[in-house]
Amino acid sequence: MKIKYLEIVTNDVEAVCAAYAAAYGASFGEADARLGNARTATLSGGGLIGVRAPMHAGETPVVRPYWEVDDIHGAVAAAVAAGGTVAVPPMPLPGHGSCAIYFQGGNEHGIWQSAKEGSQ
Repeated sequence: MKIKYLEIVTNDVEAVCAAYAAAYGASFGEADARLGNARTATLSGGGLIGVRAPMHAGETPVVRPYWEVDDIHGAVAAAVAAGGTVAVPPMPLPGHGSCAIYFQGGNEHGIWQSAKEGSQ
């Protein structure tokens, strides 16, 4: 299993980015509108960490890992078969691939399929 994207939704983006920069040497870029205005940094395994503010009043702070898969639709089907509930069905993220979110066991889980070369 590989984390493709680790999403941190927080009420204080700048403080979280500053803490990670100081503690781990992370270098965060400017907000990326394609990722909900997350500021991102590269993880050592090649994935990304994104820190962003809630996108609407109902969204609360959360840490959500997105696991990389080859077949996002198959992975969502497997999560549902195992008792998960789809919160966000597979959706495109231009330039990044596709993602989906499901709830299971009181946690939010993400699935990420990277863009294929020559697409998106």
